[in-house]
Amino acid sequence: MKILLSFLIIFISSTCYGQQATLLLKEVSAKVRSYDNIQINFKYNLNNQKEGVNQQTFGDLTLLNDKYVINMLDITRMFDGSSIYTIVPEDQEVTISSYNPEDEKDITPSQMLTFYEKGYDSKMGIVENIKGRKIQFVKLTPIDSNAEIKKIHLGIDKKTKHIYKLIQIDSKGTKYTLTVQSFKTNLPLSKDLFTFDEQKFTNDGYYINRLD
Repeated sequence: MKILLSFLIIFISSTCYGQQATLLLKEVSAKVRSYDNIQINFKYNLNNQKEGVNQQTFGDLTLLNDKYVINMLDITRMFDGSSIYTIVPEDQEVTISSYNPEDEKDITPSQMLTFYEKGYDSKMGIVENIKGRKIQFVKLTPIDSNAEIKKIHLGIDKKTKHIYKLIQIDSKGTKYTLTVQSFKTNLPLSKDLFTFDEQKFTNDGYYINRLD
């Protein structure tokens, strides 16, 4: 009887934590979708202790519905709703490819703040006090057991319901950490921000590489 009671207590507690995580993620998703646009500045770290790899860089991302512009590692990637443009100033090259959601296995920039809505089991994790902010972590486990990413820890600011940190761990033990340093919303964006001006780049001497 004691064993049965212990099992029931553990099961009920686990279920409650799962429900709490689901409710919190719904709040975060609703908050994200309430904005006209979002711009974040972030720090990105890649770490694999076994391989002795520890790399850090910074970037920024502007989102408008599914459209995005992301700047990282001196490369700009833009999605206008149908095509993806990868701009590499060092090589003076632009690669243009059509978007196919079935080809995307990783979390794309446009999904960065809403990817958790499907495909994951969730439960509440620890709460950390970071610079006076209470960050609630949610543990996400991919439903697909063959997924390359095995564990995800999503840190959410309990007050603003904004994502503060995203930690992914893959099957090889590599940890990818994205930390949001600023989160701005409803900015007066240029109407041309998500429009690729091919003539401008051609005039600047860029090679246009079309994959389709």
